[in-house]
Amino acid sequence: MRLRTCAAALVLASIAWYVEASAPAPQVGEPASAPSVVAAHQATLKRYCFSCHTERQRAAGSVPVALDALDAAHVDLNSEAWERVVRKLRTGEMPPAGLPRPDAATNDTLAIWLEHELDRGAVAHPNPGRQPLVHRLNRAEYQNAVRDLLALDHLPKELDIASLLPADDTSYGFDNIADVLGTTPTLLERYLAAAQKMSALAIGDPSLPVIVDTYRIPPQLPQDDRFDGLPFGTRGGISIRRTFPLDGEYVIRVTLTAVRAADQHQLEVSIDGERVQLFTVGDTGGGRGRGRGGAGTSETPPPPVILIAEPTPPPPLQVRREVKAGSRLITATFVKKSSALAEQNLRPFRRTGQGDSPIEPSVASVTISGPYNVTGAGDTPSRRRIFSCRPSDPARGDDRCAQQILSSLARRAYRRPVTPADLDVLMLFYHEGQASGGFDAGIQRATERLLVSPAFLFRIEREPSTAVARISDLELASRLSFFLWSSGPDDALIDLAAAGQLRDPATLDRQVRRMIEDPRADALVANFAGQWLYLRNLDAATPDPRLFPDFDEGLRRAMHQETELFFGSIVHENRSVLDLLTARDTFLNERLAKHYGVKDVYGDAFRRVRMNDGSRRGILGQASILTVTSYAHRTSPVKRGQWIMDNILGTPPPPPPPNVPTLVETNKTTGRALSMREAMTEHRANPACASCHARMDPLGFAFENFDAIGRWRTTSANAPIDASGTLPDGTRFDGAAGLLDSLMRRPDQFAGTLTERLLTYALGRGVEFSDAPAVRAITRDAAADGYRFGSLVAGIVKSTPFQMRASTR
Repeated sequence: MRLRTCAAALVLASIAWYVEASAPAPQVGEPASAPSVVAAHQATLKRYCFSCHTERQRAAGSVPVALDALDAAHVDLNSEAWERVVRKLRTGEMPPAGLPRPDAATNDTLAIWLEHELDRGAVAHPNPGRQPLVHRLNRAEYQNAVRDLLALDHLPKELDIASLLPADDTSYGFDNIADVLGTTPTLLERYLAAAQKMSALAIGDPSLPVIVDTYRIPPQLPQDDRFDGLPFGTRGGISIRRTFPLDGEYVIRVTLTAVRAADQHQLEVSIDGERVQLFTVGDTGGGRGRGRGGAGTSETPPPPVILIAEPTPPPPLQVRREVKAGSRLITATFVKKSSALAEQNLRPFRRTGQGDSPIEPSVASVTISGPYNVTGAGDTPSRRRIFSCRPSDPARGDDRCAQQILSSLARRAYRRPVTPADLDVLMLFYHEGQASGGFDAGIQRATERLLVSPAFLFRIEREPSTAVARISDLELASRLSFFLWSSGPDDALIDLAAAGQLRDPATLDRQVRRMIEDPRADALVANFAGQWLYLRNLDAATPDPRLFPDFDEGLRRAMHQETELFFGSIVHENRSVLDLLTARDTFLNERLAKHYGVKDVYGDAFRRVRMNDGSRRGILGQASILTVTSYAHRTSPVKRGQWIMDNILGTPPPPPPPNVPTLVETNKTTGRALSMREAMTEHRANPACASCHARMDPLGFAFENFDAIGRWRTTSANAPIDASGTLPDGTRFDGAAGLLDSLMRRPDQFAGTLTERLLTYALGRGVEFSDAPAVRAITRDAAADGYRFGSLVAGIVKSTPFQMRASTR
């Protein structure tokens, strides 16, 4: 009775100190809590926690924290242990179900008090956590940095960084974590090879070998209608944006799929929207017809008509043309004959390749080879970016001009002002190349050296002279640009940092807004969201074609693009991050709209659509997420529940024990197919599985109305679907809509989880318990602005972990 009275008094006494949602931000020098307050909280812990979390049970390995050994009067002395307590209280996981639990007011008051004490200690003693001094650029960052430095967009496939460098290891869910970005002699050789090819491409080396790139269209991609980005009045085909390295001749070779006899079809090949060839493909009625050239002039000989009588691939179609160096758009597509449905489309979205061969021809691949008969380096964006001056005699060279060019390149590449020692090294390589090949060859040789310089390849921060110190403005500029752009800082950031003005809060706010609005912030979509949401895994998803015959490459691409466009709208429009869970708008094309059962959406182009179904709100109702959290032949409440626990609630379950039994999907006696809930009930009968599944499965079952490719259904195994469940804190819900409503009762929990993921990505290291006060401060400040994405980013950029570093000595 005395403990109950004490707990009740604690709630009443604490109302004046704390609000239910969060505690006020602590100030430096703020006094510790009064002894009576500490005693009251200690009594709550003793009543509800000490029965399990004792020193004896911790020593036996039963629990990770012994609360009876901790001093509640000095929370900051055992911050990691108390942060664990806070997390369990906030998620409602402790005390476990079935044991006495405090009421919601007592639980929240204890959690708020602990957070306030921990935050007070963090203000008094800033701890930026562990940060490596050297951080290698990962593959994506290296490619983006080279792109921005040398204006090299749309690289040929043969010279693409992804084909020249190996994939990076991942940790904490991301591939930019410094600890796993190791360096080996073999990897450095790959970087050197990439640097040689990038510098030759940027300068326009006339000795470049012939490059042969083949662009294949997946056979499961339907080509019966126009693709977004291709000209109106066309059908199928492919559009390729590619950099041509030199002025010269190039061969474009188009390979078609095997088709049965059909009438004539016209295939158009164009460069930058200008037709260069029109091929006639198909049966001509027994004779040889005529094709038309690109411009319809007598200078272009008419191409042959390709006869198709058997279901075998017709011979490739080939055109050879002079092309100027630079970025060009190559298109190969069929002229659309009619908008009437073809016979094979009367059953919509039938998987390509099933049954008979397609009646209409389609493009299988396009191969671009060249250059042949080179006529010059051309006038490319790369050459305009690099050559800020030209020598009067290119053969003899000009040291002053070379120094001007290399100083400008090195400043952007090294992400800081250039020193005389930096320039001396580059000039040595310039002179070596200039002696053998002239001025351009010298700049190319020096650029090659620059692209493998440690100052470019690694982000290196100086060791602070004190235990904790602010990083320099130049280091802050690099952290900021690699966070938001996955690339190095531009001239505007470097100028501000070199002048010591970047750390000013108002200036930093303006730069963050500018960078988020920049198209380069799409790197957050591709690299952050692609990994956080498991979106990269969608390309490897292979739903069983017998169970899901409508799943094809067109649907896969539509799923992927929906989520990218949706997350991109959160970033670029500075929307509330809560919209990731609650927004009723999304982006659909006709293919995906029919998959969802949404009417009046036509064509391959994506457009913003309002969803009336409350279960389709946000990312949790999108087919991409539902597919990557399923198996090839069925849904997985476990994978979906684990995904929600990790990415939404921020409480990932422990790894599964060894030798987990296979899920039994049929009744052993009758052979009847079990519903997923029945199968999981039997699976949880194993004591080794029960504890974790009790937390994961209810979350996953909320989405059981969505099948393994995200279609809505109401039955499974010939029985109605039960999508109800209970959260760890005892809150009951029904279906996806009910779960979303329950999650939004604590919006700060999801905002805090997203902040942790963004902070992990921004720092290139795992978030530690010492970072928890910073995460709470960022989330608390963003709440005042409706949890807008820009507010979270600004909070991260201004936080102690982002702006400071601790000495490793």
